[in-house]
Amino acid sequence: MNVTLSSKLPTSIKADCLVVAVPDQEDWPVSTTQADEALGGLLSQLQKEGDISGKLASTLLVPVTGQPWNRVLVVGTGVDRDRSAASYRKALSAAVGQLRDGSSKHVVLTLAETATNSSADTEADRVSLIGRILEDQLYRFTQFKSEKAPSRKLNKVTVTASGSGKGLKDALETGLATGRGMNLTKDLGNTPPNICHPTWLAEQAEKLSKEHKVVKTEILDEKQMKKLGMNTLLSVSAGSAQPARLIIMEYRGGKSDEKPHVLVGKGITFDSGGISLKPGEGMDEMKYDMGGAASVFGTMQTIAELQPAINVVAVVAAAENMPSGTATRPGDIITSMSGQTVEILNTDAEGRLVLCDTLTYVKRFDPATVVDLATLTGACVMALGHHATGLFSNDEGLAERLLAAGERAGDRAWRLPLWDEYQAQLDSNFADMQNIGGRPAGAITAACFLSRFAKDYPWAHLDIAGTAWHSGKAKGSSGRPVPLLVDYLLSNVGK
Repeated sequence: MNVTLSSKLPTSIKADCLVVAVPDQEDWPVSTTQADEALGGLLSQLQKEGDISGKLASTLLVPVTGQPWNRVLVVGTGVDRDRSAASYRKALSAAVGQLRDGSSKHVVLTLAETATNSSADTEADRVSLIGRILEDQLYRFTQFKSEKAPSRKLNKVTVTASGSGKGLKDALETGLATGRGMNLTKDLGNTPPNICHPTWLAEQAEKLSKEHKVVKTEILDEKQMKKLGMNTLLSVSAGSAQPARLIIMEYRGGKSDEKPHVLVGKGITFDSGGISLKPGEGMDEMKYDMGGAASVFGTMQTIAELQPAINVVAVVAAAENMPSGTATRPGDIITSMSGQTVEILNTDAEGRLVLCDTLTYVKRFDPATVVDLATLTGACVMALGHHATGLFSNDEGLAERLLAAGERAGDRAWRLPLWDEYQAQLDSNFADMQNIGGRPAGAITAACFLSRFAKDYPWAHLDIAGTAWHSGKAKGSSGRPVPLLVDYLLSNVGK
């Protein structure tokens, strides 16, 4: 899709559809007033008659004649003083949702003119968000449909803004690249597990590296991991016919002596629970247990497109967790790469097992920071629902930067404690630790487990179990937390 900026009067641009904003019972934006004047007061009359509402996310498509555009889409943006970044995103998503399956090929979008009530809000922020929402909302996953959906007619969007200089162009490209990264994440997450297994996921990393020469990829097989002592990771794949893979992707856009920011993704391509078998209902959604890995891929694609002056290393621990005669058993004791021993009490607590060895492995990169992300615990869903990602960290500054990035990106996280009192729940009679801490504070004890392998660098853990995918009618990968991660990495450029 072709998305461009224009500083021309929106009413003068030839297109199929003009999109304008109407707040709730307040003064209209300049572009909306100009459109109304060009239409001889038609929009004012429709508002007077109750057809046009400024209610947040309401829409009305109005056919017109004698103009450079054939129709006007009016979007309600709510009360000005109440317009948060979240409500602005809601209005924008409603507009794009109306356009997605419509007949317009070229659309002029004026919503960058509508400000939010945030003192930090800028036109560049809104332009960037428009780019991201366009990519996100126009996404379809039809690869496995025998009857293909009709091709979307919309192929060009002109975003009107106060100018079209480098700052706004960069903002738009950042938004579009972030949206494309989210879409790659969704593609990977939505791919069925009979196709998306560890070897296939490694092939996608190699494909990404071929498409973006700035990314260098290395794949470790099970023999190489065994030699490194990555036994806890390999204990997860032991019951599967699909071999595990460790996927390393490096982007070196910063100075050669700058420490990299490392992302670690949990890549359990299917989680049956292993010997501690999950209930059958809803098990199909366990293909999303590689949501952390998928988000790492999406973030790396975005970084590769934008090519900021920063060093980023991404490491994905990919494995399939299955029951069989060779599977790890409850009661087994495994020696991790760090030398610490782990008593396996529940084979369905496997994410922390692939991550702990990976957190030891990434020390070799001498990282500035390490952020791991994983669909780790149902307990985090119980604590925070599906709105916020759980955040844990051993570094105050890192935690604050991630929280701030989430707020800016509208991809929020909420910090939970890592107090020493919780560590005792991991005590084992037979090993250095056990891999579960019981039902109380399950998300916290899982993070406490990981913290024991991340003592040598600033580290944060993002539990995305509640945010990485949607269930029910809208079932599918959400693309989160790519926006948070991209904002966080870009905020570290030059620091």
